[in-house]
Amino acid sequence: MQSSPNPPIHLSKFSGEQIPFDLEKLRVSLYKSGAKREEVEQVIEEILPSLYEGMSTRSLYQLAFKQLKKVANSFAARYSLKKALRDLGPAGYYFEKWVARFFHSYGYKTMTGQLIPGLAVMHEADVIAQKDRETFWIECKFRNTVDAKISVTTPMYLLSRIKDISVREYELFGGKAMFSNGWLITNAYLTTDSIHFGEYYGIRMLSWDYPSGASIKNLVDQKALYPITCLTTITPKEKEVLLAASCIMVKDIMENEHFLDRLALSKKKRRIVLNEVCELAESNTVPD
Repeated sequence: MQSSPNPPIHLSKFSGEQIPFDLEKLRVSLYKSGAKREEVEQVIEEILPSLYEGMSTRSLYQLAFKQLKKVANSFAARYSLKKALRDLGPAGYYFEKWVARFFHSYGYKTMTGQLIPGLAVMHEADVIAQKDRETFWIECKFRNTVDAKISVTTPMYLLSRIKDISVREYELFGGKAMFSNGWLITNAYLTTDSIHFGEYYGIRMLSWDYPSGASIKNLVDQKALYPITCLTTITPKEKEVLLAASCIMVKDIMENEHFLDRLALSKKKRRIVLNEVCELAESNTVPD
């Protein structure tokens, strides 16, 4: 097993903050890609000689991604989940579509882009979800920067919105329904104040790393809910074509391979793409 470089080196985060390189943290992140122990150690062996003082975390990610892709495309795809969620931008429209599909995979009926008249003002819903007679207003907060955090003003705003819409019935999903509560979903991080405020007022929240053990990164791996932007075998332009055709998740291609007809793929390239799709869509055993 590889040991940390000596003397220790520091990495530069997107914010400019310097942090010590943590070999064990890297090792854990590589395991989460689905790679086996010997494959992880092989990747680490390739990475360590290329580390240098002040190296950016982005450069380290790109190096690890490149080495994982040599082992298996699907490993690199899982490793790239955080970036793949940011690639659902730039404005977050496709992130809302992905959130709707995310909830649908848990048995919810969902709709997006609805205008809901509150007592005071009109509200545009990102996502509305319903299950077991409970109807939820889902606020999606998309961020396309690496270390973005959602401040406490967002759950505060959501609380006031819920108050404005939760006292009357609406025609939703073919019947009358009242909003039970709200969700705050983000691909970014939540500040400590955001978490404390949301927990105190009973707002359900889901972020990249919250709640512990049941965050976006955990739940996506558990149910293989990978966005189409995870795929490493197609180009960014090809991903845009698929997103525009409402192919939002990798599983969509498993359910309807004809989505790939929209791409000018050779037979060989199509087989390579389908192989990555199968490895991602059928895997739900990535270690926690």
